[in-house]
Amino acid sequence: MGINPVGLLKIQKDNTWDREEWVVPLATAVQGVTTEQAEWVPPGGGNTIRETVNHLNYYNKRILNRLKNNPNAHSVDTNEATFANGERPAGADGWAATLAETERTAYELRQAIAGLTEEDLAAPYSGESSDVLLGEELSRWLLHDAYHAGQIVLIRKQQGSWRTM
Repeated sequence: MGINPVGLLKIQKDNTWDREEWVVPLATAVQGVTTEQAEWVPPGGGNTIRETVNHLNYYNKRILNRLKNNPNAHSVDTNEATFANGERPAGADGWAATLAETERTAYELRQAIAGLTEEDLAAPYSGESSDVLLGEELSRWLLHDAYHAGQIVLIRKQQGSWRTM
């Protein structure tokens, strides 16, 4: 059985969202995280789980908008600004809304990827530059999700909130 490039991206999306095989997917990494755990600052500083999820949501919505040919609702001046809570309040309500947005975006992305063709993957990622193809950018983006899911697992291990073997 052969697999095409779109099929590979679908597998990678599943593995970075909710199918645990070689790496811990994001849905598993945040499963059961309380508000207190999400807002806990690692020793010596660094981003919280919630800040990391905010960052992922920002970039996942950007790529989803690209796949749907929609304009981005807002942009930020720096990458660091993507970690901020934005319009979401602190506390349990804000964390619940952030997680709901994460899940909703993940499922929309999976559907959008499934609807792509090989010709779509060979198209330029943006109208500003033809140097980067959509398929290349999607592949990099999936690695980005896996990287940050790993960071969340590390933070949870520091907290003592990660699963025991």
